[in-house]
Amino acid sequence: MSDEAARAGTHTVILPNEAATVRLAEDIADILKTGDIVALSGHLGAGKSLLARAMLRRLAGDPALEAPSPTFTLVQSYDSARGLLLHADLYRVRSPDELDDIGLIEDLDLAMTIVEWPDRAGTRLPAGRRLDIVLEVDPDNPEQGRIATLSGGVLWRQRLSLAIGARRLIDEAGWSEARREFMLGDASSRAYERLIRPSGETAILMISPPRPDGPAIRQGKPYSAIAHLAETVDAFVAMDKALRSLGLSAPDILAQDLVTGLLIIEDLGAEPVVGADGPIPDRYEAAARLLAELHRHALPTILPVVEGRDHVMPDYDREALAIETELVLDWYAPHIAGVTLPAVTRAEFSRIWDKLFDELFETPATWTLRDYHSPNLIWLPDRVGHARLGLIDFQDSVLGHPAYDLVSLGQDARVDVPAALELRLLAAYAGARRGTDPHFDVPGFARAYAILGAQRNTKIAGIFARLDRRDGKPGYLKHLPRIEAYLRRNLEQPALAELKAWYETYLPKLYAGQEKPEAKVEADPAEQDRPEPEQSET
Repeated sequence: MSDEAARAGTHTVILPNEAATVRLAEDIADILKTGDIVALSGHLGAGKSLLARAMLRRLAGDPALEAPSPTFTLVQSYDSARGLLLHADLYRVRSPDELDDIGLIEDLDLAMTIVEWPDRAGTRLPAGRRLDIVLEVDPDNPEQGRIATLSGGVLWRQRLSLAIGARRLIDEAGWSEARREFMLGDASSRAYERLIRPSGETAILMISPPRPDGPAIRQGKPYSAIAHLAETVDAFVAMDKALRSLGLSAPDILAQDLVTGLLIIEDLGAEPVVGADGPIPDRYEAAARLLAELHRHALPTILPVVEGRDHVMPDYDREALAIETELVLDWYAPHIAGVTLPAVTRAEFSRIWDKLFDELFETPATWTLRDYHSPNLIWLPDRVGHARLGLIDFQDSVLGHPAYDLVSLGQDARVDVPAALELRLLAAYAGARRGTDPHFDVPGFARAYAILGAQRNTKIAGIFARLDRRDGKPGYLKHLPRIEAYLRRNLEQPALAELKAWYETYLPKLYAGQEKPEAKVEADPAEQDRPEPEQSET
């Protein structure tokens, strides 16, 4: 298959045996959505029924589903946890007008539909949501081999590239027999699957396609570019190698497809740094000491990805810090607090932050992993020293103030960190830094910590409001009372007196706190379903 064909949405896949055909069917079934049409073409004996049956079994979650061919009934329907499934065999249809009699066309928007002999439908199957799969006997392997040609319009291009690319990577890495299980999602633009071999050995498939640019919002740049969010999987690969070179437990990369944005990485497990009662203090303190160890080194800023290709770490500069704080004005203020702030008030907000950012830039920058909190820290009790902490989700790393990651840990957005434990983390970090640098400025670090705590929680309040309003994920609103409490904690720092006054005057709901928002759903959809790609999340 040429690169040009793939870009045009056409993929040719060699299927050496029946098992490979079933795997292709399962891979396609996994990416189907309600309204999609899979049109199967090919001569008798080409394998259409085998492909259709395997897809139906996967979609229904029932490997024993009989899924008889609807040669005589024309359409067979199935109810499943993923929605309505339709299987149509149009071999006996002589005119597209006959489809009106069986009600197939009117149900297409309500179901995931698999159609054999789609040519008998003429133009009655909408092209926009249609994936065409043409099956042929492989002349070099006529007994078992098949050749599948897949093509779809613009709505299918990325989905097909990811599905075909993931299967190729899995097979080439020796994981073809592995079972694939979707993992819980979050607010990111990435998706993950756990690969489980029959032996029980596991790995993680990371699906991180190149980030599409959003609309330009400032100086011709989208939000993601201003906030320095990773555009490709290169950033993860570079940071992963860099962290591992320091003896830290970033996951080993077992296989990679950098063009498509696919990695197979070591499964670090799922033992958390939190328990039923909240943070496990010793594990949080170990995480604080790891940061101190990292920050005492002079760290490189240009990191190799592959031979001849480097990743340049961006600065966590004034523009990035500012655009993040402004999320609270754009999303929290109107949609949670119910206020529209005039331009003069927004300008005052920016002026205050600009002065606070000046203080941050007086300290030499270091690696800032940016989301150094409980969901991204895995406890590895069989390892020793700093390697006991597994690190993930660091692709958005920047060069920033060393206090930022400690804030992420000590003011965890998803877990209540008591003030006493937060002070313990600050003491552990400062003590470790003073142990190697007697001139480490503890009071200055504490001021920067409060500034960045206010910045991060201001940003997160805006992000969670945006996830609710724009992305239909209201479950994140349950975290807002915690974010508000952290913000109040930071604003007690004398250096933030002017900012505190601004919040008290213009966003008292955020400063003073509010009743826990009523969830519109019983649980966070992002923590239940496979996540859809999003833009501009950290």
